[in-house]
Amino acid sequence: MVNLELEGQVALVTGGTRGIGRAIALKLSTQGVQLILNYFRNRKAAEATAAEIVAAGGKAPLIIKANVGDPEKVKALFEEIQRHYSRLDILISNAASGVLKPTLELSPRHLQWCLEINAYALVYLAQAAVPMMTSGGKIIALSSAGATHAIPNYAAVGASKAALESIVRHLSAELASHNIQVNTLSAGVVDTDALSHFPNREALLLSSAEGTPAGRLTLPEDVADVALFLCSKLSDMVQGQTLVVDGGYGVLS
Repeated sequence: MVNLELEGQVALVTGGTRGIGRAIALKLSTQGVQLILNYFRNRKAAEATAAEIVAAGGKAPLIIKANVGDPEKVKALFEEIQRHYSRLDILISNAASGVLKPTLELSPRHLQWCLEINAYALVYLAQAAVPMMTSGGKIIALSSAGATHAIPNYAAVGASKAALESIVRHLSAELASHNIQVNTLSAGVVDTDALSHFPNREALLLSSAEGTPAGRLTLPEDVADVALFLCSKLSDMVQGQTLVVDGGYGVLS
C-alpha cells in the first residue's frame, strides 16, 4: 500500500456513511486518518460504517448528526468537533439531496432545498473548517455530470451542482495562499442508494455501462481512490479543478 503520509490527520466526511462518502471514509481510514462521519437521517448506516472501519483496523470515528444545509446545524456540528479535536486537515463535502422533477414542475422550495444541501452547505462548512486548518488543508466537494449535462428530471440538482463547482473555484482562489487546496470530484453514473430514486434507473445503468469506454460502471471505490490523491501532498498544485471519474463516459456523451 502506498504511504500517502495521511497518518494522524483529521477528516470530516459529510454524508460519510453511505455510497461514495462511505467509500471515501473507508479509504481514508486505511491511511490512519481519524474520521468524523456526518449523517442526517440514517443512524444505523453510520454505526455500520463505523463498525466496518474499526473491524478493518482503523481508528474509531466520531459520528455526528447534522443537516449541513442549515448554517445553525453546521455551527453546532463544529462545536461538537472542537470538543474532540483542535484542528481539521480534510473536509469532504459529500452530503447531497435532490428533487427529481421536470423543470416546469419545480417549486421555489424544491429549488431552495437543492441549493441549500448541494451548494450552500460547502460555504457553511468551509467557513467553519478553514479556521481549524491552521497548517493548511484539503477541501473536496462531490459533484455530478448534471452540472454540465442535461439529464431528465435533474434540473434542480444539476443547477445546484453547477453552483457548487463555481463555489469551489472561488474558494480555491481565496484559500490557495493559506495552503488549502479546494477541488471537485465529479463521478459518472454510480450505482448507489441515490440512484434508486431515478425512475429510469435500470435503463440508465445499462446505457452507461454500454457507453463507457472502460467497459464498466464507475464504482464508489474508484471515486474514493481519486479522493485519496486529492487528500494527499501529491495534489498540492491541483487547485480549483473538477476531476471527472467516469471511465471515459463523458468524453463520448
